[in-house]
Order: sequence, then structure tokens, then C-alpha cells
Amino acid sequence: MEWFSAEGFELARQVLQRGIAAVFLIAFASALAQFPALLGEHGLLPVPQLLERRTPRGFTLFRWGYTDGRLRAVAGTGVVMSALLVAGLPQLGPPWVPLVAFLALWFLYMSIVNVGQTFYGFGWETLLLEAGFLAAFLGSDRVAPPAPVLWLFIWLVFRLEFGAGMIKMRGDTVWRDLTALYYHHETQPMPNPASWFFHHLPKPLHKVEVAGNHFAQLVVPFFLFFPQPVGSIAAAVVIITQLWLVASGNFAWLNTLTILLAFSAVSDGAVQAILPVGDFTPRYQPEPMWFIVLVLAASALLVYLSYWPLKNLFAKRQLMNASFNSWHLANAYGAFGSITRQRYEVVVEGSTDGVHWQEYGFKGKPGDPQRMPRQFAPYHLRLDWLMWFLALGSPGNSWFIPLLRRLLEADRATLKLLRHDPFNGEPPLLVRATLYHYRFSSWAEKRRTGQWWIRTESGQLVPPLSRPRTAE
Repeated sequence: MEWFSAEGFELARQVLQRGIAAVFLIAFASALAQFPALLGEHGLLPVPQLLERRTPRGFTLFRWGYTDGRLRAVAGTGVVMSALLVAGLPQLGPPWVPLVAFLALWFLYMSIVNVGQTFYGFGWETLLLEAGFLAAFLGSDRVAPPAPVLWLFIWLVFRLEFGAGMIKMRGDTVWRDLTALYYHHETQPMPNPASWFFHHLPKPLHKVEVAGNHFAQLVVPFFLFFPQPVGSIAAAVVIITQLWLVASGNFAWLNTLTILLAFSAVSDGAVQAILPVGDFTPRYQPEPMWFIVLVLAASALLVYLSYWPLKNLFAKRQLMNASFNSWHLANAYGAFGSITRQRYEVVVEGSTDGVHWQEYGFKGKPGDPQRMPRQFAPYHLRLDWLMWFLALGSPGNSWFIPLLRRLLEADRATLKLLRHDPFNGEPPLLVRATLYHYRFSSWAEKRRTGQWWIRTESGQLVPPLSRPRTAE
């Protein structure tokens, strides 16, 4: 069974297993911190109401009833199991131990995603689920990494990168004329501390960046399938371009997870050729027959399911971040098929007298022009991301009006999602939402005013709302 074993890819397995588990840990921790206020029993989009209206698509442990206590039990279990996998403890046992552990993470997180509604409607949710399912079949430290599973990881990276490249070329002229980065750093969902500086790079360099992105996403992915050392070199290009994205923006765990997945094409020999490390390949035991059969069966299933994303890659109307089955396996990926030219932000304000208005501060999205953008990725601020879509015109009445009403009540769980409450936990008399046009300040404006942003009021999104009067 020499063809089944990939003995020169021990580092790849360690990075994949421990790295994917670390991302799961972040995802479950995010659910503990944010899910009850966003989707809990008294959340903005309560899961109990969803379950009353319809049966969720796909598997979820909450199908038979949701409580915030059950959510915390699911997410807390996920945190503990993820931490054990990051430490490498299940990997010390026979192959079935990490197999069960990763499948448990997959089931637990799928239970959350499948009732998460718009707050969990992001492509990196399905990416994490697919990666977690694949990681279950990487085996333990006792056996060699299975080659079919590593090939499937490479296929996942190919779909992720090539799909993103194709959606860009089909989606917006600014990708084709290389001017996308004239706008992207300023208008991306959540800029980070370096985004202002990236935006002010010379425009010719922006064009070089876009051309490099096209090369990395449309050409390099094919070389991931080549023999070593070409596969490792291609993976290095993917990793470097993703690190560039990490440095310039906040995209939750999308870039971090892509970097981890790219290690599936990195051989031990390639690492040893550039780093002063010895042979770290352990002595493997023969793979149990049950493990070989299970890996081949799972691989055959994923090859079969890959027909739909493969077809989508070459479709005229390519779908972006789409799942073709309820198990979130063999998905279609892609991001930023179109680039926003101008940035608008929704500013939420409250008042105790109807005359003087004070602004609520969000953790990640732009607000106070004096506040430097912060780094949050790979952590995911779900409310802040949806506020960006809301400013673009995405329908948000289902969750945004409830958000405003929670602020009128000074709801403690909701206020914890924010950075700043101008009323120190006391309920305001009125709240409103105003739309502002934002742009990065110039170098001269930054020196003169200290502001990172220059903003101009564009109109009212939601007129002042007051608390309902209670009957006396």
C-alpha cells in the first residue's frame, strides 16, 4: 500500500490538524461570545422562532429545540475538543481517536451554522466545515499521512484560489483593468491598522499587486498538483499572497485557514532544504485495513460530490460561496467578485432629549474618524460585518430594527457586542441610524487633523425610534 502513504508530509499533517483545530477553537469561542445576543432566545434573530417557522436545512442538534444553555454546551464542548487537538493529544492514539474528534467538531459546528441564518452566511463557515471533515481522515501520529486525503486538501485549495480568481475576472472591470486596489483597501468590509497605508501606496504598485493576485489565483493553483519541489513552491506563493491579505485587512479566518490548507502541498524535504531542521518523520506503523477502507470511501464520496463545484468553476454564471449539499462538503468558493467604489457607513446614535445625539461605537467597523482601524482577524465580528452589508443596501430590517430596539432597552447582552455605550448602561429616550460617506484621509489631512477617516452625512437610514409606551 505504498501508494496510500505520504511519508514525506508529516509537517503538512501536523499543520493541517493543529491549525484547523485552532480555527475551530476561535469559531466556537466566537459562538460563545456572540451567538446568544445575535441568535439566542432573546437575540436579534432568535433561533426558537426560526424552528417554529421551518425545519433547518441540514443536520443540527438544535432541530429538537434550542436554548442558550444548549448552545453554550455545544460551543463549550467544541472549545475543549479543539484545544485538545491543538495540543496534539488525540493524535497520539490510534487513527480512530482524531477521526472521531474532528468529526465531532464538524457535527457540532454544523449544528451552529445551520441555524445561524444571515449571521453565519459567510463562505469561511463552509470552508471550515469542509476542512474539518477532511482533517478527520488524516490519521494519527502512529500511521503515515494518507495520500488521497492530502490530494483532496490540494483540490480544496485549488477550488478556493482558482474559484476566487475566476469570480474576479468575470465580476468586475476593475479586476480586468488592474485598478481594483484603487478602491479595495478603503472600501473593504473591515480595514485593519495597515489598510490606510496600503491605500496610499502608488497606483502603479496597486496595478502590480492586482496582476500578482491574478497570477497567484489563476496560474499558481495548477502547480499545486505538480511533483515536488514544484508543489511546495506553488504552496509558498499561495501562503505569501495570503499573508499580504492578512497584513492589509480583516477577513475573519479566511486567509489564516487558506494558509494552513496550502501546507498540504508542502513536503518535509522542501522545509528541510531551507530550514536547519533534521529528519522529523517518525516510525510509522502499518495502516489498519479498516482505516484504509474508510479513507478510500470518504475520498470516493468527495470525488463524487466534486462534480458540482467543478462544473461551477467553468459556468457562465459562477456561484460564489455556495454549498451543493446539506453537509457543506465540496463547496464553491470565491470573494470580491465586485469592488465597491465608495464607502458608506451606518452610524447608530442615541439621545436622552431628542436634541443632543451621541454615537454608539462598534468594535471593528469604522465609526469615530479619529480612531485607528483595529486588527481582529482571525476572530470574526459578525455584527460589524453585517453593518457593512447594511450600508451597501442589503436588507437588514429583520435584525437591524431589533438591534435598535435592544439599544433602547439598554440590553446588556447586545451592548457587549459594541465597543462603546455612550449612556453607560442606561436606556436612551431615542435611537436613530444615519448614513455617512467615509473615505480615508490624505497624508496632509492626517497630519493636520489626526483623523484616519473623513466623513460626510448622506442621509437618514432610520428615523428616531422611541421605546413603546407601557400602559399605566
